Amino acid sequence: MKVILLKDIQGTGKKDQIVEVSDGYGRNYLLPRKLAREATSEAVNALEKSKGADKHREEVRRQEAEVKARELKGKVVQLEVRGGENGKLFGSVTTDQIAAALKAQHGVDIDRRRLELDEPIKSAGQHFVTLKLVAGINTRMIVNVKVTGK
Repeated sequence: MKVILLKDIQGTGKKDQIVEVSDGYGRNYLLPRKLAREATSEAVNALEKSKGADKHREEVRRQEAEVKARELKGKVVQLEVRGGENGKLFGSVTTDQIAAALKAQHGVDIDRRRLELDEPIKSAGQHFVTLKLVAGINTRMIVNVKVTGK
């Protein structure tokens, strides 16, 4: 019996995969538990359409991320942080602060979890931040930290 898996099943296959299983396993286990559906021609066509739509959505998302990466590459984000003498900061600069400054200065709303610091920013000066937009599309930005007095 051919079935389309609706969930990953260990030892059988992955979600949206068409597999051949024994009649008893399909009728008595997979179908009643809604882990699979029978692979009729209509179901196979619907699966192919859905895969095509998913692929198209992912391609559009990647194109948008590439455009945003080109726009943001090499942009400088200015931050003023409280600190002491010799450029030492009180604490460190967080990704929340960088995301807020990026939105205020460049009008780009980025989730803080997409920002990756090479090392914690604890001193004044220029630091590099990696922005991960979509899997495989990254861009580096510069954060310029200035120390203000108390």
